[in-house]
Amino acid sequence: MKHFTHIAIASVLIAGAISPAAAKEKIASQSITEAEVLGAQRAWCKALIDISAANASGGQPAARALAEKVIDSAYAYQQGAVLFKPTLTTSPQTFRTARDGALAYFVGGNPTFPNDTGFALKGWSKCEIANSAVLIHGDVASTLGNVLFTGPDGKVTTVDKTWTFVKDSAGKLRIVVHHSSLPYAGS
Repeated sequence: MKHFTHIAIASVLIAGAISPAAAKEKIASQSITEAEVLGAQRAWCKALIDISAANASGGQPAARALAEKVIDSAYAYQQGAVLFKPTLTTSPQTFRTARDGALAYFVGGNPTFPNDTGFALKGWSKCEIANSAVLIHGDVASTLGNVLFTGPDGKVTTVDKTWTFVKDSAGKLRIVVHHSSLPYAGS
């Protein structure tokens, strides 16, 4: 017990030696704003359109290279599993908790995911977010609503989408939950 007390006292003394200004410089705010959430959603839409354009101009290898950068920037796979349920997947590969599964969904070309043809390669020309709600609790934000994708023929595809974002240690929003499905068509 005596040893523990000395460690506790030393910790308090060391902590007190760090100036409050120096501590503030090293700690990024982890609170999330609605503007940040909306910006992350717009960036995701822009990235999807950019991947489609990269495919049109440079083929699947160019789209894949861009998709890798987008996934590494937008999703939190560096921190562990991401709860990603893409729109057009089937069992046994419905859920994409690892980066390779997300990449296969967006650009195809992975024999481990033979049914993936590349959602981002479909020639999307427009992507719009229509949130039903944005829920923010400090360092976690979730959204629920629709995303509307305009295809090369002008046809709009609407999907139901839920995202959950957290901030990484640098203060950048990362997707940790991405659930997407086609709207219920009725019986």
